Amino acid sequence: MDGPALWILIVLCGLATYLWRGLGVMFSGRLRTDSPWFEWVGCVAYAMLAGLTVRIVLMPTGLLAQTTLEDRLIACAAALIAYYGTRRNLFVGSMVGVVAFSLAAMLRSGG
Repeated sequence: MDGPALWILIVLCGLATYLWRGLGVMFSGRLRTDSPWFEWVGCVAYAMLAGLTVRIVLMPTGLLAQTTLEDRLIACAAALIAYYGTRRNLFVGSMVGVVAFSLAAMLRSGG
């Protein structure tokens, strides 16, 4: 793909992204967050996130597939403990999970 076509593609992608954001801003005042529809959307979003997380832990691809299931489960457990131990602080839970996974993988590889 050459220069002008690439710029046209970038502009079209940006317009498509900002169109949906603009519509969200326009309709956000009319949405009732306690409606059954909104609750259903939230449940579906959580279910998709949970499914993706389980898939990454149990059936990883790429470099993550070269790690052991035990290391991935240790990292998940450490992340959950930190998350709930810090009153549901997502940042702390995530960082503890990353550090636990890194340490477990490093200790297993002997380095």
